[in-house]
Amino acid sequence: MTVTTLTSREFNQDTSGAKKAAQRGPVFITDRGRPAHVLLTIEDYRRLTGGTMSLVEAVAQPGAPDFEFEPPRTGGGIFKPAKLG
Repeated sequence: MTVTTLTSREFNQDTSGAKKAAQRGPVFITDRGRPAHVLLTIEDYRRLTGGTMSLVEAVAQPGAPDFEFEPPRTGGGIFKPAKLG
């Protein structure tokens, strides 16, 4: 894995180069000499986050108001008899 560091200016001038570098490893983008952002491939991102998205994250996605949501069905219904004694 290769780690690449780019200034914000370098990133803006060569975005396609930054995307190619992300194929080899994370790309750190600095603002005024300090790390501010990290560019990752979607595969690396999913590996780091466990590959799943919470319902809040899914709803908060910009430009994606509609999405498929199939919650798992509970077996035997929601209500269960109380165990007394």
